Amino acid sequence: MVSKWLIAALALGVAPVAAAAEGCDTAVLVEPEKRAEVLRSIREAETEMEARGHANAMWDIWATAPDARAQELLDEGMDRREAHDFEGAIKAFDALVDYCPGYAEGYNQRAFIRFMQRDYAPALTDLEAAITRAPDHFAAIAGKALTLMGLGRNGEAKTALEEALGLNPWLPERGLMGMLENQDI
Repeated sequence: MVSKWLIAALALGVAPVAAAAEGCDTAVLVEPEKRAEVLRSIREAETEMEARGHANAMWDIWATAPDARAQELLDEGMDRREAHDFEGAIKAFDALVDYCPGYAEGYNQRAFIRFMQRDYAPALTDLEAAITRAPDHFAAIAGKALTLMGLGRNGEAKTALEEALGLNPWLPERGLMGMLENQDI
């Protein structure tokens, strides 16, 4: 028997959480071999410009959502961020994370907004969630390093930055390594 709550939710156009989770299949995301190939290309690049082209290919992978609804929410959040509508961006990324909890980029993008707002603790939580779902997400790992710096946790920031640079030695944040190495941490 269908519950009254389910009927009311469907009548209002609100998908129940269980149905939403079934609607987003992260198994359709790019296979690990392709990701590993792009990461290898970044590490083997001979110039920063060449590495940037490969890094852009990785961003294309990360920013390709598992289905049309997830892509719509990701694009909406990013558009709102570009328009400096941070509240609207957070709402879109909240909806994306609720709809597609296995998709790393929803967490990463929400963390970026929170970082920009200097809301470091929730940003760190989102970055950890993104990295758990996409351990090769060097941008999220670099974001984690910056967030840890914002929290004054420079020893942990150095470790995170080393990890990110192990994946992409051409990251712009590489210039921070000298500063972190020279601090009393």
